[in-house]
Amino acid sequence: MATIPSHNLLLPNPTINQSAHSLSFKPHTTHLNFPARSSPVAVTRALSTTDGASTSSRLDPVEKYEITAAEDVRRRDREAKESKSLRDTWRKIQGEDDWAGLMDPMDPVLRSELIRYGEMAQACYDAFDFDPFSRYCGSCRFTRKKLFDSLGIFDSGYEAARYLYATSNINLPNFFSKSRWSKVWSKNANWMGYVAVSDDSEATRHRLGRRDIAIAWRGTVTQLEWIADLKDFLKPVSGNGFRCRDPAVKAESGFLDLYTDKDTSCNFSKFSAREQLLTEVKRLVERYGDEEGDDLSITVTGHSLGGALAVLSAYDVAEMGLNRTKKGKVVPVTVFTYSAPRVGNIRFKERMEELGVKVLRVVNKHDVVPKSPGLFLNEHAPDALKQLAGGLPWCYCHVGEKLALDHQNSPFLKPSVDLSTAHNLEALLHLLDGYHGKGQRFVLSSGRDPALVNKASDFLKDHFMVPPYWRQDANKGMVRHTDGRWIQPDRIRAEDHHAPDIHHLLTQLHHPS
Repeated sequence: MATIPSHNLLLPNPTINQSAHSLSFKPHTTHLNFPARSSPVAVTRALSTTDGASTSSRLDPVEKYEITAAEDVRRRDREAKESKSLRDTWRKIQGEDDWAGLMDPMDPVLRSELIRYGEMAQACYDAFDFDPFSRYCGSCRFTRKKLFDSLGIFDSGYEAARYLYATSNINLPNFFSKSRWSKVWSKNANWMGYVAVSDDSEATRHRLGRRDIAIAWRGTVTQLEWIADLKDFLKPVSGNGFRCRDPAVKAESGFLDLYTDKDTSCNFSKFSAREQLLTEVKRLVERYGDEEGDDLSITVTGHSLGGALAVLSAYDVAEMGLNRTKKGKVVPVTVFTYSAPRVGNIRFKERMEELGVKVLRVVNKHDVVPKSPGLFLNEHAPDALKQLAGGLPWCYCHVGEKLALDHQNSPFLKPSVDLSTAHNLEALLHLLDGYHGKGQRFVLSSGRDPALVNKASDFLKDHFMVPPYWRQDANKGMVRHTDGRWIQPDRIRAEDHHAPDIHHLLTQLHHPS
């Protein structure tokens, strides 16, 4: 696909030249709301520079104002990021003060980190094999050691330490992907995400200001049928082997089953996703937790159902005390979720707060998933009703802080409300890039390519001429063999198997294998 210029995407720039190899976003008419004006103003139109005359001399005062305003927003962002680096402020960015004063106006460092961790969650989709005609459907398309490079994420500063798998035997048929062929990599497992750790390079340490353990969970790109599969029934987490002894702490039963079930006959899911995660976090915290001169953080991210798993697993890590080093140092645990549903009841929320787990939820206000489950009985219900219904198995409560975005504020996206596109992660990252605070105009900050929105959706306005659902694997993964035949190549799976010491680590965690 052609490279799409990513700067000055909101307003015309006379220095951009059109060619057969590049596209320029120039909407015919874009309506934008400005805090100081009561009515929207059409600000973008094609500008001709063929006569060599000064473009600025032909701009009317309104256009000059709009271009200057957009440039001012970007300049302020640059200056703000230069004045305080992530290295010096990472604890606040990780929610030390519950992001007080960082979301309105939007802190540029926080925005950058939300996009970065969102892209880690997006990597789960980009690496996942959705093709039912592939014998590797339901697996990761790339080996663990080459995950980020294979996705074109060079110099990420992270290394994938472990892949996470779950059994597909539980009752969430619309979430799992399965191959139609008889000979497949696994009949009962699906790849669910990964655990990564920041590397030892000086550049990474200088940028992050600490070592970071990142956990990313896969969700659903657009299909929302899995919501209907939820039992919408809360049950005590203690019944699924969690350390919590308070029976009042409850979570949605389908999420618990997905996280804790296993299939002992399957090489990939003979240990539950929970067991895989906890043993790897234990290993990494023991290795890096007491490094001299280095702080450590645990950051969990996920989109959609993956966001629910992110909240549940972060709670589990803290409840198990795995965020405490051998020397007693407490490692901060932070969750960044995107379009995630509710996970537990109000006691679950309170317990997460007691454990010090910080959660920031990014949502599109038109998305139905964050409003589920608990459509009627939730944190917004009157206090008297919540007290009466608190013990019921379908009274839910969101955890943490919320950053609500609106796709109708973006001049790039179709304003119509479609359930699947409103739930799209790439669209949410696009909205983050243009968000500067409540009531402030939409201006792309980092120059993130809006074409990414249409990678797995049809959400961009047609006049940007970006094809919908444009991301596809070449030849559906088929390659030409040396004998001239077209085949599906084998994938190396040996390095994705469980670590040989997992039984020992589980014994230390007091969990039966």
